Amino acid sequence: MDTSSPASPANGSTAIAARNPRPGTVLRTLAAQKSLLGLLALMAVISVLSPHFLTTENLLIILRQTSINAIIAFGMTFVILTAGIDLSVGSILALTGAVCAALIGANFSLPIVLIATLALGALLGAVSGLIVSVGRVQPFIATLVAMTVLRGATLVFTAGRPIDAGEGAAADAFWHIGGGYLFGVPVPVILTGVVFLICWFVLSQMRFGRYVYAVGGSEQVARLAGIDTGRIKVAVYAISGLLAALAGIVLTARLQSAQPTAGTSYELDAIAAVVVGGTSLMGGRGTLFGTLVGALIIGVLNNALNLLDVSSYYQMIAKGAVILLAVLVDSRGKATN
Repeated sequence: MDTSSPASPANGSTAIAARNPRPGTVLRTLAAQKSLLGLLALMAVISVLSPHFLTTENLLIILRQTSINAIIAFGMTFVILTAGIDLSVGSILALTGAVCAALIGANFSLPIVLIATLALGALLGAVSGLIVSVGRVQPFIATLVAMTVLRGATLVFTAGRPIDAGEGAAADAFWHIGGGYLFGVPVPVILTGVVFLICWFVLSQMRFGRYVYAVGGSEQVARLAGIDTGRIKVAVYAISGLLAALAGIVLTARLQSAQPTAGTSYELDAIAAVVVGGTSLMGGRGTLFGTLVGALIIGVLNNALNLLDVSSYYQMIAKGAVILLAVLVDSRGKATN
């Protein structure tokens, strides 16, 4: 994309605005800090209610269970920062996980399988981005259609039955991605940390990250500043699809099989993590650290409700209430700014 051509004096100010999107870093940092304080308060309350909560074993369980949602949520953050939404991540996870398991079961080399699976996820995400940017379809509709089509494709590919990853050296190495430990830490947790650092660097240290914020802050201003907004949208949906595929790899590796219904409602958990972490659904405001904290809040809440033996039906109600509260806080914050 050509973003280096000189802008006219009128466009010079818009270029500056694109490089310094509003709201500023201070507001985004405050939102992340509020989420962190909320997480600490939640953990303090739960530790009083359940003596088993703060045990090392349970904390590792929380981190492992949170890792898949966090990885998906990181990709979702890119999309929501551009004022978009991606409802297809759960279906991408299911389809890529099924393809991955089939390739492992067919004794393909593990590196080839991983690269092919990630590439497929990025491609599926990019298609949604093209529909949004070129077809000018609303992100909600475009990704809703993608979610439905890809879920159907998963059921066709799997014939409605689980696909076993098989046995052998490749299958054993594959299992360690989802179920193994490294220096006493679950591998999925380490992967989540690596993905977080990469995504944080892209969003906060690279020009692409500034363009993402600019598109979400004001697409028209970003376009006038010389930013190819269409390419940015395709790129963020491709990132979302790639990270959904990575989450599919982790889940499939842990279970050693791909379930045709895998990833159902995962898009809602990812959106919840992003919103609870302080990222605005209107775009242009949010941080990746806030998303990480939001994913931990969702994970801690789920774990606490399980420890307290709360029915799964009530867990859904509690999760919905948390999302609603986060959206109301975001809307109130916008009204007062």
